[in-house]
Amino acid sequence: MATARSGELRDLADGVAAALPALVEEVVLTGSVSRGVADDLSDVEMLVVAPDLPGRDECEAYSRAVGLEEVDLWSKPESADSHLVSGRLGGVAVELVWWSRARAEERVGAIAAGTIHDDRILTADALVHGLPLRTSGLLVRWQELLHPYPPGLATALIEDAAEIWGGYQPSAYLSVTRSGERLVLTERLVDTARRIVRIVFALNETWEPTLKRLGARTESLAVKPSRLAERIEAMLLEPDPRRAVRGFAELAGDAVALAPDGPYVRRARVWLAELASLVR
Repeated sequence: MATARSGELRDLADGVAAALPALVEEVVLTGSVSRGVADDLSDVEMLVVAPDLPGRDECEAYSRAVGLEEVDLWSKPESADSHLVSGRLGGVAVELVWWSRARAEERVGAIAAGTIHDDRILTADALVHGLPLRTSGLLVRWQELLHPYPPGLATALIEDAAEIWGGYQPSAYLSVTRSGERLVLTERLVDTARRIVRIVFALNETWEPTLKRLGARTESLAVKPSRLAERIEAMLLEPDPRRAVRGFAELAGDAVALAPDGPYVRRARVWLAELASLVR
């Protein structure tokens, strides 16, 4: 059941979509609002697709015309197929991601073909859960392409995630537990958390989301280590470096234990077990 805040923000998004110029052929509501879990901290995220992407100044002007205030725009100067415009409407943060149709089609095609790329995988989750606010039929077609999880993608993602756990002595990893190395330790732990999440979603052949609301997003997954979200949270908050590394090694070890055999997975199982033993 959608939250009341989701309904309020959906109404605001509908108004923005209706006010966009006629050249826009597809407006997709994404994020927490599209999934019905928005709260008072949520913003409104929309993908805006046009056959030919307007220039930076035009995208900014169109965004102001729908009522956005405090408008800011980000895009690479050389980019000709995407712009990100942010602003506020009625006190709510709004993000409009402007894409050309060619960029959208290329991105969806690459995902459906099983191409590994972080941005593309996150796009898949956003589109699968997206809601059409204005449509020419593109979103439905994209969702149909993304509905079957690409054959072989899960194995490729799992092997890619596990590759880093091995190839050098586990004892060398303990250098991050020295006093004064909290920054590099935190960097390693966050990277580990991302890799564990990638493995878990791949095991369930479910499109990987962002790391927000991880507990809720993993609750319904059939295959996962016990207390996944809670253990990640504990690992990141653990003040003792060696205990934090132990938490990482044990949780990652539980994740690869569930994975199908592959060269990097088999190596990671041994390496993680040795690392966990070193810090016990």
